[in-house]
Amino acid sequence: MTHTVTQHSINTILGWVQGGQIAIPEIQRPFVWSSTKVRDLIDSLYRGYPVGYLITWNTHDVKLKDGSSPVAKQILIDGQQRVTALTTALVGMPIVDKQYARRRMQISFNPIEERFETYSPVMRNDPTWILDIAEMMSPTAGITLVPQYLSRNPSADQDVVVANIARLLEVKNRQVGVINLDAELDIETVSEIFVRINSSGARLTPADFAMSRIASYGERGSTLRKQIDYFCHLAVAPAAADAIEHNDAAFTRTSHYRRIEWLRRDSSDLYDPKYQDVLRVAGLVGFQRGRMAAVVSALSGTDPATKRPVEGLADESFDRLEGALDAITNEHDFKQFRMILNSAGYVSSGLLTSTNAVNFAFALYLVLRRQQLSHPVIQSVVRRWFVMSMLTGRSSGSFETQWDLDLRRIEEVGAEVYLDSIERSELSEGFWEEALPLSLRTSSVRSPFFTAFLASQIRENDPGFLSDSVTVASMLGDTGQGDIHHVFPKAYLVANGINDRTLVNQVANYVVAETPVNIRIGKLAPAEYMARVRDQIASGTLDLGGIASDEQLTRNLNANALPSDLAEFNAASYARFLDARRRLMAERIRRSYEALR
Repeated sequence: MTHTVTQHSINTILGWVQGGQIAIPEIQRPFVWSSTKVRDLIDSLYRGYPVGYLITWNTHDVKLKDGSSPVAKQILIDGQQRVTALTTALVGMPIVDKQYARRRMQISFNPIEERFETYSPVMRNDPTWILDIAEMMSPTAGITLVPQYLSRNPSADQDVVVANIARLLEVKNRQVGVINLDAELDIETVSEIFVRINSSGARLTPADFAMSRIASYGERGSTLRKQIDYFCHLAVAPAAADAIEHNDAAFTRTSHYRRIEWLRRDSSDLYDPKYQDVLRVAGLVGFQRGRMAAVVSALSGTDPATKRPVEGLADESFDRLEGALDAITNEHDFKQFRMILNSAGYVSSGLLTSTNAVNFAFALYLVLRRQQLSHPVIQSVVRRWFVMSMLTGRSSGSFETQWDLDLRRIEEVGAEVYLDSIERSELSEGFWEEALPLSLRTSSVRSPFFTAFLASQIRENDPGFLSDSVTVASMLGDTGQGDIHHVFPKAYLVANGINDRTLVNQVANYVVAETPVNIRIGKLAPAEYMARVRDQIASGTLDLGGIASDEQLTRNLNANALPSDLAEFNAASYARFLDARRRLMAERIRRSYEALR
């Protein structure tokens, strides 16, 4: 049998959570529900409305080396927000908010009006409110709290008040359906069941299952999960370190926090991995696995092939995970990897259009570091692999299968030899001369081919279009003020009957230019604004950009992969211009790639 369906009272379910029989993976992560949603959930239960099924997934009873079993019997994979809301509203447990502060979501109840609201201090002056319904859930509430309420409200209908408070107390006994999935099911099947039952159609990712397994692994799992969560949060918001230290003092005294505390002084947002990314890299580095499902099985203490528990495997897997996390969060290595991306021309997060390509490149860097290759070799291999992956789509589609194959081949023949063979087969003359120019027939500025072109300009410190000293790198950095400008202005093309957006906005018609240059060009045709540039060269008076000599103009056109006879093209020859520009851009990308060695 794949699953069972049973009914349990809310009181029973909350008891399981408090006793650790059910693990709520999100319990230490920011609670996303608003207080009004918590209020509405309690109101629905009070009125007997259905609140949906919970879905739990059994875990194998895996014993550790010391004979203990730290894992919960079941993991809650659907209903985490609802159960967390119940624990804070009915039991009084704090939740973790977006600032990682622990606080209550306190729900108040007016038994005279039968109304629930989020608690606010103003209610203290209104005796008709029960300020915290969690207090009413205690076994002695009827003996002490109800008489106190009635004494504060002598004019209230006592029978109505008592009946409504009794109805509130019955919330704990409301029955909720629990679908319990068998431990033998693989994550693909569990995810499919989740999608079919979950009305929102959301899909659980393998990383979600991995985080669930980690969270259910007792104190060690909780600590490693915090290391992942806080690392990802601090990468985006370094200032949150103070809040984390204030709200989770116990964790900040551990070595795990000391490994990530450096992020409070780090302002770069080039690579801010999410927990999914951290787990992807950890799977590659710690488990030599591209498939996250295999990592989930290992963390569960089960053999990926047989799906049966293996004694000691959970301990070993968490050792591997911890070692991988230590490598991933190491300040020196993380910064060195970012420098490698920079050295390839990828200086801003907007140029990193494939997160998976970044993740594999980071994992490759850590693997090669572990193999103790020389730093120049690591730099060369990693940046070439990253750009190759961007250009070939190697980390898209069925990338997990490709990653498994790549890891095996790297282990067998070495990263350098394997990368050379990939370059010979996938980056052949046909790719550079035919496939890449065709791939540049796109209007997406997020295209990996266009960003590879921009990265090549950044790496060579090229000037922007018609600029002398203002570089593409300075304009595309985090504080840059450059525009993506049309070589053939949009208004000019439309006025000449070219309305097809895929032609007008093709990346071959784009250059990076200073805002004043863009404004001065306006709607002018290339022949017109290039004539102005020629005039300023002859007169020595700058009018459009910073070009003051023929030599500067030649270098600028070459740096921006533009035909030397740009002024000769017009609307009638626009298609021919696009073809010529695509080929020049492809040549430029190729030269830059070959210089990455």
